[in-house]
Amino acid sequence: MSKNVSSDRFRKVDVDEYDENKFVDEEEGGENQQGPDEGECTGNVMGALQAVLKNPPMNTKNQALKDRAEGLVLKVLSSFKSGDIEKAVQSLDKNGVDLLMKYIYKGFEKPTENSSAVLLQWHEKALSAGGVGSIVRVLTARKTV
Repeated sequence: MSKNVSSDRFRKVDVDEYDENKFVDEEEGGENQQGPDEGECTGNVMGALQAVLKNPPMNTKNQALKDRAEGLVLKVLSSFKSGDIEKAVQSLDKNGVDLLMKYIYKGFEKPTENSSAVLLQWHEKALSAGGVGSIVRVLTARKTV
């Protein structure tokens, strides 16, 4: 027969906590994100690129804020000369290249006049810096810009 267990401690364990396939929406803390500051994105184009990629609105659900940040990034990317793009991409770390790649694909979703040509130039240089892994990380990421 079975043995009588006097402890019911096992009934209080949340087994779903240990399930790796359990989806948890990680959209917290996004209310205080303001995105890139437009005042910092003027003057030096290298400094503007660093400033625009510094504070991305990834944890927010405010679409207007995301659209404003995307427009600002596209404006900064368009201001670069073709010869300076590679040097700018090389100055970014791995996370910066991935973030840049997110903005490039976001720009491909809603093309404007001449934006596709500019984004393709940036994509070529970002791909050579980040490799195919950068594209995979961007396409599989849950947090979007």
